[in-house]
Amino acid sequence: MKFDPTSIDPGATAWVLVSAALVLLMTPALALFYGGLVRAKHVLAMMMQCFLAMGLVGITWVLVSYSLAFGEGNGFHGGFDFVGLARMDEVVPGFTGDDAMTIPPLAFVSFQLMFAIITAALITGATADRWRLASFIPFIVLWTILVYGPVAHWVFSPFGWAENLAIGGHRGALDFAGGTVVHANAGAAGLAMALVLGRRRISPGDDVRPHNMPFVLLGTALLWFGWLGFNAGSALRPDGIATYAFINTTIAAGSAMLVWALIERIKLGNTTTLGAASGIVAGLVAITPCAGYVTPVGSIAVGALAAVGCGLAVLNRSRRWDDALDVVGLHLVGGVIGSLAVGLFASSKVNPGGTDGLFYGGGFAQLLLQTVTILAVVGYSFVVTYVLGRLVGRGRVLPSDEELGLDLSQHGEEAYRL
Repeated sequence: MKFDPTSIDPGATAWVLVSAALVLLMTPALALFYGGLVRAKHVLAMMMQCFLAMGLVGITWVLVSYSLAFGEGNGFHGGFDFVGLARMDEVVPGFTGDDAMTIPPLAFVSFQLMFAIITAALITGATADRWRLASFIPFIVLWTILVYGPVAHWVFSPFGWAENLAIGGHRGALDFAGGTVVHANAGAAGLAMALVLGRRRISPGDDVRPHNMPFVLLGTALLWFGWLGFNAGSALRPDGIATYAFINTTIAAGSAMLVWALIERIKLGNTTTLGAASGIVAGLVAITPCAGYVTPVGSIAVGALAAVGCGLAVLNRSRRWDDALDVVGLHLVGGVIGSLAVGLFASSKVNPGGTDGLFYGGGFAQLLLQTVTILAVVGYSFVVTYVLGRLVGRGRVLPSDEELGLDLSQHGEEAYRL
């Protein structure tokens, strides 16, 4: 179906384009966040992987992944109708009738691209200090095609199987801005790659604490700022639902930060800036799928649940794998908590296009839909990522290069000249 240019709403288009810019900012913000968490000899390499994701995923999205995510296709992938961004004069498949977009299709392509970029970049936190660049590059390209594109289609496309799954009179898993597609997906992939690459080589007496906490806090602040576009922009217009998403994003982050600080105080006897930053990110992750479906009071509960779940996961991280920067604890656990929370706290008074969760009289049906979808996304992402990692992404730097530092061994540079 051809897109009618006369239906374009300039206000909605401006809203989406500005939101897309905010979401793009999140990837450099993530580079600062991750860069501050690693040792000084690895900071440039860590940040470079995030920046490379912007280029690698951007080109891959244009060439094929957008078509796999939002083409009509079938329930599992979107086909190849929009390869190379062909046929941009047509409506995005499925978004017709009451769901018709009032923005140009290319604006939607741009907005969704930023989600794909940040998802790929998130994986690198689990593999910090050891991933060889020559393996990282082909992995990210193939992962964007084989994992991100299909998963986005399942959940975000009107033709995806998760969007059409029906249980007990409820239809479709709800993911307002990417709790499953972005965070649980990236968290499962990060776990898989941490297992593929193995543990970092850390000698007795090595100081592996974050080398630059101001970087971490600045990255956190910019992530929070960009997340407002991430969540509120997902309404695709500046309306009441976007307003709910905007305030819920801030309230959940604040709630999670405070509860995390309390957990640290009880468990460790003090509160830390790293804990505050981690709490903020946990709250932001968990509210992402809920942002346009829950009340502000509900967002307080979502943030608190995220702090408890993610905080305990981080403070009691498994020794079976080396998730260097807690991608599993924050993004996998936070994404799962947030996705399930939709089934608990969603209110049709906030979003008539949504549903009522268990605590609002909707019963268990939506919670079951969320559970099935999150299990499918996590399972698919983990298995495909693990296989892909073993085939093309398993290359890690030599022990001598890791000891020297990835900044010098991979890039021939130093972050600091003292």
